[in-house]
Amino acid sequence: MRKFKFKHKTLCLLAIGFILPFSTQAQVIKEERSLYRNIIVEDKGDIRCLKFSVKRLKSSQSCVDKTNPQALVFDYTKYVMSSLLFNPSPKRVLIIGLGGGTLSNSLLELFPDVEIDNVEIDPAVVRVARQYFDFKTTDNVKSHTQDGRIFIKRAKRKSQEYDLIILDAFNGEYIPEHLLTKEFLEETESLLADNGVLVANTFSSSKLYHHETATYHAVFGDFYSLQKGYNQGNRVIMVPKIKPTNDELSARLIELEPRLAAYNIKLMNMLAFLEIEKLPEEEYKVLTDQYSPANLL
Repeated sequence: MRKFKFKHKTLCLLAIGFILPFSTQAQVIKEERSLYRNIIVEDKGDIRCLKFSVKRLKSSQSCVDKTNPQALVFDYTKYVMSSLLFNPSPKRVLIIGLGGGTLSNSLLELFPDVEIDNVEIDPAVVRVARQYFDFKTTDNVKSHTQDGRIFIKRAKRKSQEYDLIILDAFNGEYIPEHLLTKEFLEETESLLADNGVLVANTFSSSKLYHHETATYHAVFGDFYSLQKGYNQGNRVIMVPKIKPTNDELSARLIELEPRLAAYNIKLMNMLAFLEIEKLPEEEYKVLTDQYSPANLL
């Protein structure tokens, strides 16, 4: 059995990824201007994508393979799902930012009894996710049309706890600035159960990268991150309240790898990009409610 030894640098440089069959012409099947953004649903061959168009760019927020909806398309969603190594059986999950509902649907398939609170500020995104991406809600899987920070503040007052909290809110350009600050992360940390895990989807190429690192360190200390490398796509931050031993990770890998394979997740390969992020040697300002220049950086 392989032992996992986490170092302060990338473990190795195995290449994983996906190739989207985008040689065919894109067909826009839905376009809507909501209160917050332009929402576009495009089909390119077998791949359907949800896109947000805001000011300068149009970015894909969620994609699904219509011939195999279970298989995850984006690397970052695979990274997020690999956080199950830190808690392989979450009972209560909070997801901030819905997109097409891919993460919620996948967790529901894996854990039929799981309770999930999906929080999305834009009601139009919820409608599109249901109609075009088969986003599922049940008695235990709920959708809340609300700002993520307000939801977390209210959940804190109710002393609610979650085994898995996923931060995946984007406004089309980056994470909303009020969901990047030290105060927000402290509020989120208060909702983690004793075995809870916080997972955040960020970018590896952002000028905010080191500021984000400094901010997470200010709240959590050293944390795990999963990314192919600096300036290469997404960085998924993982903060487990209880760090597992190498033996525990090995046992969980053996259990989870065949279950996650159906979602196009090669869990062993994921571990090749897992690293521990330490505080940057250079001094970077911590993002706070008073200092959060995300719109500038």
